[in-house]
Amino acid sequence: MNTDQVIRIDALTKRFDETTALADVNLGVGRGEIVVLLGLSGSGKSTLLRHIDALELPTSGRVDVLGEDVTRLRGRALRRLRSRVGFIFQQFELVGSLTVLENVLTGALATLRGPRLGLFGYSRALRRRALGHLDRVGLLDRAYQRADTLSGGQQQRVAIARALMQNPEVLLADEPVASLDPESSSQVMALIREIAAEDGLTVLCSLHQVDLAIDWADRIVGLRHGEVVLDTTTDDLDKAQVMEIYGRVATTTAELNALETELLAAEPVA
Repeated sequence: MNTDQVIRIDALTKRFDETTALADVNLGVGRGEIVVLLGLSGSGKSTLLRHIDALELPTSGRVDVLGEDVTRLRGRALRRLRSRVGFIFQQFELVGSLTVLENVLTGALATLRGPRLGLFGYSRALRRRALGHLDRVGLLDRAYQRADTLSGGQQQRVAIARALMQNPEVLLADEPVASLDPESSSQVMALIREIAAEDGLTVLCSLHQVDLAIDWADRIVGLRHGEVVLDTTTDDLDKAQVMEIYGRVATTTAELNALETELLAAEPVA
């Protein structure tokens, strides 16, 4: 793997009034690496992701993405960087009344000028490319179906195809399976990893499910109260280490007990 750092965060601090959301965070992500930000709600995962795409600006510190200091970018330069960074959101952010294909095509809007009215507001080449991405995520047969008629897992696949329309080099995902059932969650995460490997993408994804993170990521970065409390690869992790990892990002005994119950339930019956 190429170890060039595609994302570099130095001493990042973010305050909202009297609340410190991130506290002196340092993080580097290498080219082609798949990293999970692991933590409970309020740990700072989403805030950190939003700084990488300049959706938030830091109180102090620096964020470099693809060789650019994003805290200094404005206007056209910022739009150019964002076109290289795909973002998958927890709530899909689809327009339910539009077709699946139209939703995917909106991923190319940053490269176009003027409003788009319906499918034929996009070039034939873009429509073909969007159909190709729908084929990759297994939804080619749903291209002309309304987005709001799909299941949650299918809608997240549409969101992945939309992000791919940007031809991104970096893919950010903010709790992409939080609203999905376990089977759909596993399918969506496997799909993201497969596409990342095929396209050589660098992926930074926030999750709160420890077992899913360990199965899926190359590396886990644990956050608690806006601070990095863990940074480890996922090689050869066992159940005891899972409990230790969760203990680093959890805040209560009840949370640890809940995870232990979950892990025991997942063990195969002899």
